[in-house]
This record gives sequence, structure tokens and C-alpha cells, in this order.
Amino acid sequence: MNPKLNIKGRGAQKNTPNRFFELSHEVRDDFLEYCQKEGELVNKTKTQYLNVFPKTIVNKVTSPDVGMSYSMNMYQGCEHGCIYCYARNSHEFWGYSAGLDFERKILVKKDAPKLLETHLKKKSWKAEPIVMSGNTDCYQPAEKQFKITRQCLKVFLKYKHPVAIITKNALILRDLDILKALAKDNLIAVNVSITSLSEDTRRILEPRTTTIKKRLLVVKELSENGIPVNVMLAPIIPSINSHEILPMAKAVSEAGALSIAHTIVRLNGAIGEIFTDWIKKTLPDRADKVLHQIESCHGGTLNESRYGVRMRGEGQIAQQINDLVLLARLKYFKNKIMPTLNRSLYEPNKNGQLKLF
Repeated sequence: MNPKLNIKGRGAQKNTPNRFFELSHEVRDDFLEYCQKEGELVNKTKTQYLNVFPKTIVNKVTSPDVGMSYSMNMYQGCEHGCIYCYARNSHEFWGYSAGLDFERKILVKKDAPKLLETHLKKKSWKAEPIVMSGNTDCYQPAEKQFKITRQCLKVFLKYKHPVAIITKNALILRDLDILKALAKDNLIAVNVSITSLSEDTRRILEPRTTTIKKRLLVVKELSENGIPVNVMLAPIIPSINSHEILPMAKAVSEAGALSIAHTIVRLNGAIGEIFTDWIKKTLPDRADKVLHQIESCHGGTLNESRYGVRMRGEGQIAQQINDLVLLARLKYFKNKIMPTLNRSLYEPNKNGQLKLF
């Protein structure tokens, strides 16, 4: 494809077929040529916000290797456009593509705060940390308009219930007042995703995310306000950001992070096709090298689904990455530890004064 036809400001450069649909759409070369001659856009890049109305908002996580038991997502799809994002495949369940649709058709759950409160008031529910953004970022650009995440945080504070957040957006600092109130009772932990210290790398991997400088500021601001921060160095992609493990660990430790976590990139489902198409257009000089190194971490394939192996990989390159992360922890996080969230305050606040009668 002519580079001029590449879709600027988006990660994916195509819509892959939905595996649940019998029919699929194909963009033909003669159509691309026509668009180029006529100066027309091949794809409409404007983001659409679509309201959806789920019956529940808290999900039980059954995967044994993701480090969470319950999650909730205020939005499906994510405008950040991270090319490697594992959540892309979930967009197919809603009838869309894991490619461009994932970035520009954002499903909005305006009833999330009400659904969360209903869940927390269940007699059978026992306090268990719920992770906001188990799938898509709760502070993606849509949150600036809809403020659903902020409303949900108020519910957690009302019931003194433990909550964790995963984000790569500086918008989280808008809610510093609620986060500080939660932190007073050890009810909050934040996981900030940082994949590179290079803005050039950040722009191509995560085109609509906040800058690295601002993400480090987020770590610093939260830490200085008593909010515990873990940094996700994830995913590590061989020959793209694998050489940055130690510098990233040093930078986030100095910013106040208490720990780091990592995964090795895996391109399951439609993401393999999306990533391959992207890297051959974006980094053609090293595309084959990167793809082959990813394959070497997953038994010769881009996809890896085995629990316990899929996050850490196997083989020489994976071992080198895992060893570097271990070294980074020993070097920069000695005597640092993330606190365990407080579960003891929820039950007394569950029904308020009703418990007296």
C-alpha cells in the first residue's frame, strides 16, 4: 500500500474479518487506487460512541495467570489504539472487527455506577478487589466526556470497597481527590502501563495514549500522595522495547513506583494479522526479525494460549527478557513492596445503620 494511504493516528491499519460472521469485507487494490486519485479517505477515522446496556458490570476472572479475580470495564473498545492489545479480540463478541473498529467504535456503559452499586449491595458478596480496566482502559479519551470511571470510584468509596486500576492515561490525576480518600483506608492500588521511554516508539505502538513524560508524572504524583503504584512494563516486544527494560525500571522506581510487572507480547486471535500488517508498513526494515523473535518465544507461533506460559514465553529470548526483569527488581525495587488492599471496612459499610437492627 502507498504509505500516504496509511491511516494516521490509529494503530491498526485495517479491519480484520469477524470470526463469528460468515461474510467478510475486502478492500480491493482498485478501490485504493481510486481513493488515491480522487483524494478520498479509504476509512472514516472519526470515533463513534455507542451506548450499550449490559445487565451486570462485575466479571469473574477465571484465567489463573492474570493476577485478578474480578474486573469491570466501563467501555468496550479503546481509542488508545495500542497495536498489540489483547482486548481487541473481545470486540468481535459485539459484532465488530478487532482492527480499526476496536479503536473507533467505543461502547459506553453509562449504567456502570448503578450496576456496580447493585453488585456491592448483594448479601452474598464478600469484599474482593475489583480491577477497573481488566480489558480496556477506564481512562481512555471517552472518560473525559462521560466521567463513568469517576462515578464508579465514588461508589467504591461509599462502600469502603477495595479497587485497583490499570491505565496509561494521565486523566487519572483528575480524580486525585477520590483516590486520596480511598488511599487513607488502603482501598486503592494503581497499575500504570509504560512500554517505552522513547516517544518515537510510543507514537507508533500506542498512537493515542498520553506521553511517556506525563505517565512518569502520573507515577510520581500518585506516589507522593500515598497511592501505591505498580508499573506494567507490558508487553515486552523483542527488538522494539526489550532493550529498555533496565532503563524503564530505573525511571519508574525513581518516580516512586513500588513494583513492576511484565508480560512478553503474544498475538492471539486476530491480533496476529493486525500486528503483522502494521509492522510491515511501519517498521518494514525489521518486521521479519521482530515477528520471528516473537515466534521464538511461543514455540514457533505468534499465538500462545497455554496458562502459565503465555505471559512469560519460553526459549532463549524469553529467558533473557525474564532474567532482565528479575535483575531490574533486585537492582531498583529492593525493600519495596505493594501493600495488600484492605477488605475489612466493606462489611460494616455494606448496609450502613441497617446492621444495627
